[in-house]
Amino acid sequence: MAMKRHALLLFTKPPIPGFVKTRLTREKGGPFSAEEAAEIFRRSMFDVAELCCLALHGLEEEDEAARAADPAADGHEYRLFISTTPAQNVEVIRAAFEEIGEWPREFAYIVDEGATFDDHFDNAFQQVFDAGFDSVLSVGADIPLLPREHITNGFRWLQHFLATSETGGVVQAPCQEVGVSLIGWTRTTAIDHQEVYYNMTGRPALDAYVEKTMAGKIPLVSLLPVADIDDISDLAHAVSLARAVRYSQQFQPELYVPQRFLAWVDWRGIKAGTPPNEDRDSREGIDV
Repeated sequence: MAMKRHALLLFTKPPIPGFVKTRLTREKGGPFSAEEAAEIFRRSMFDVAELCCLALHGLEEEDEAARAADPAADGHEYRLFISTTPAQNVEVIRAAFEEIGEWPREFAYIVDEGATFDDHFDNAFQQVFDAGFDSVLSVGADIPLLPREHITNGFRWLQHFLATSETGGVVQAPCQEVGVSLIGWTRTTAIDHQEVYYNMTGRPALDAYVEKTMAGKIPLVSLLPVADIDDISDLAHAVSLARAVRYSQQFQPELYVPQRFLAWVDWRGIKAGTPPNEDRDSREGIDV
């Protein structure tokens, strides 16, 4: 029996006012103070971390059952890494997580480094691979509506690529602005993040990853899009969707509800709105 090691990488920053989600602040045309925008990010970060813990726990139970049924089957271990920068922010992040109490699993903290965002991504991935992991799946901290199935299915696909593909494989989920909310690959996959986010041609990040996989003939799995929260329209979308998920969970118990995020928007009385639909398509001449 071989043991495969898998890393879930959560990219984040300390929830410091003026340092995160500045496009939601009044200084950048949004409705919130810097403190309020940081609180939105802080709660989202904690919800995403909890979702990650739940997803990995489910995968561990799945692995335990598979090995009980077949002792010769490969085993799978999972570790959650929290990556931030610069180095002094590690203790700030650690303190933020410890402040709200005990978590269901231990986190490993690393510092991602580089001159560009592409470099930081590459550096974090390489640190994890150098630590002996066979696959990495990465997510951002500003995606409170990330489905748990994206993480579980993402790792299932990476396990499939480890077992079947000589060129490795990539898993991605787009965001709402032709970027990605989730990206990962296996250790032997000949791909990197260079010229994905730091490019001079205006090419979207999603296109960049797709072109890299096509050029290397690397298998690519695309999961359904997941929106992050950058501006006020993103927040409105997240608020409405979170409330829908909260109600639907009684009928779909597998849904994850971002309770910390929802508690704050409920307390603030935040509701999404749309302009009145005065330019509607009349049906009188169509319906019979």
